[in-house]
Amino acid sequence: MPERLRADLVLEYPFTRTTGPVIGGFLTGLREGMILGIRRSDGTVLCPPTEYDPESSEPLTEFAEVGPGGEVVSWTWVDPPRSQSPWDHPHGLGLIQLDGADTPMVHGLLVDGPDELSVGMRVTARWRPEREGHIADLEGFVPEGADR
Repeated sequence: MPERLRADLVLEYPFTRTTGPVIGGFLTGLREGMILGIRRSDGTVLCPPTEYDPESSEPLTEFAEVGPGGEVVSWTWVDPPRSQSPWDHPHGLGLIQLDGADTPMVHGLLVDGPDELSVGMRVTARWRPEREGHIADLEGFVPEGADR
């Protein structure tokens, strides 16, 4: 039998990457307990923010505070949780249209079961007590008025 060639492949990224002014601003806002979107030239607000307008490719720089409340426009129940999930128990994931934003963002819905979820329900942000400028600083969303 002929000898087979073999080459080990090591994939590495020996550098650090900065987040830039837009994503960095969004993460700084999370650290400070606020959610920031970015205003497009037509006045609509994207949240989470992007550096460039997805339709015109125009650079975007004007932040706008949104939320902390919003409406669930779609949801799913995750059971069992995936290994990559930040939650180690069954949980909801939702598209949440935050007040003041024109696009929804995906995040966790912190309820006990799928019977507590519905399209159109109002939710509000729940923050971790100690924050560092990471999406996980926003622990998730709870139903408005819930004492969780």
